[in-house]
Amino acid sequence: MVFRTFAIMKDSRQVTKNISKDIISALGEKLKESLISVLPVSLIVLLLSLTPWVDISPKELAVFAGATIFLILGIGFFNRGADMAMTPMGQYIGEGLTASKKMGLLLTIAFVMGLLITIAEPDLSVLASQVSAVMNGTVLIVTVGIGVGIMLLLGVLKILFHFDLTSILMFLYMVLFCLAALLMDSDENWPLLSMCFDSGGVTTGPITVPFIMALGVGIALTVGGRNASENSFGLIALCSVGPIAAVLLLSIFSTGSLDFAAPDYSMETIMSEGPWKLLAGSMVNVGKSLVFIVLFFFSLQFTVLKLPKSKILQIIFGIMYAFMGLVLFLSAVEMAYMPIGYKIGSELAQMPPAIIVGLAFIIGMVVVLAEPAVHVLNNQVQEITGGEVSKRQMMTALSVGVGVSIGLSVLRIYMGFSLLYYLIPGYLISLGLSFFVPKLYTAIAFDSGGVASGPLTSSFILPLIIGACMTLHGESKILELAFGVVSMVAMTPLITIQSLGFKSVLASRRRKNAAMRRILASPDEDPIIYFD
Repeated sequence: MVFRTFAIMKDSRQVTKNISKDIISALGEKLKESLISVLPVSLIVLLLSLTPWVDISPKELAVFAGATIFLILGIGFFNRGADMAMTPMGQYIGEGLTASKKMGLLLTIAFVMGLLITIAEPDLSVLASQVSAVMNGTVLIVTVGIGVGIMLLLGVLKILFHFDLTSILMFLYMVLFCLAALLMDSDENWPLLSMCFDSGGVTTGPITVPFIMALGVGIALTVGGRNASENSFGLIALCSVGPIAAVLLLSIFSTGSLDFAAPDYSMETIMSEGPWKLLAGSMVNVGKSLVFIVLFFFSLQFTVLKLPKSKILQIIFGIMYAFMGLVLFLSAVEMAYMPIGYKIGSELAQMPPAIIVGLAFIIGMVVVLAEPAVHVLNNQVQEITGGEVSKRQMMTALSVGVGVSIGLSVLRIYMGFSLLYYLIPGYLISLGLSFFVPKLYTAIAFDSGGVASGPLTSSFILPLIIGACMTLHGESKILELAFGVVSMVAMTPLITIQSLGFKSVLASRRRKNAAMRRILASPDEDPIIYFD
């Protein structure tokens, strides 16, 4: 008996040791991926600091280097946490509630979870803090949350009843542009238009994407039917539309001053309180954000899901990883990336337009590599499509799309025209392409648009554009011309990824035509096939 007990204890220690090795190995792989992602952005900042175009002091470079280490660790920890907790939580909820066949409960949970994960989204808080001069931050966050909740409910209905995503999106974007026309007709509130479209892009960030995508997969696979994998995409796309509509309505009926004051992006001001106080503040904010999701999930665990202890333990460890990752990530961007982005934009704006537009394109191409949610999406796409759409293809399409969007946003500052001159043709092209490419590519493309515009876009690119606009036009034009860059980042991947799908369709047709020509041209083969 003693020998048997000793053997069991030895086996248990070995299993624990193996699990620890697996966790460390997986975390090491995530940290390696995040290092590769962040390195291009860091190198661009370093190279710019060596030019006479941008004056970055040695102290600022030192703070930026420390923040970059935080950023690498943050992305690595968060991506590991998303794999262990956020994605499984979404999938378990989707599978468990769908299998219960209680549609009312499923739709209620979808709405509540949409609201809660939006309130927890860090890049929405970043945007709200930057527009607090013209709109109450809490009101903005709750309004966006309601929009996401309604669209997530609609997305669940779309999966359950196999509604066509393209038709839904066409109708919703028609509604959006009608609301935009009403806002443009307002004599006082029309400058809020760009900020309204930005609100849709910042909603789908590192917390929202893993959960919502996994929720869609869980529901789609439980419902089954033809093209179940394809049917799982589209929730991110819908959840990007809801906030825009909600904030447009809020802006149409809002009253108050639109005297926008640019936030203080000075690194000295941000660092005056000390990095540890900044880190503690991030811990409090992230803790407040995640606690709602965790409490809601465990209430479902005790009432509906009843998952085994092993899975719950994995989720708890994953939440801890996600918490640490988000704290490090947000501390890094607030500590250095926002001030450096603003400084780069304000000083590069003094250069000839062609140079700054070209540099903006390059910066946009590499910044998307460091967005945490992009890696979650790329892994999910490659898994769901069985490798038909690879991570490299996705990343290339996203990089080109985001680069183009940042370059066009800088060009708009120089030219001074409305954001709608980009958005209307862009969405017409993307919706038009949806009739010529496989539906899978359309669903992936519209999801990718929301994912690409993550927290680094709102905390590095947006300050960069605000800095450029401040130098060229002053504060009076920031609300009208600088905002809108996030919505541009959300739009251009729709075209690039669907173009990827269009290219695959043409390649497939060429292969079939070539094969048919070879059959018809061969004198030794009978092209007629006989069936018994």
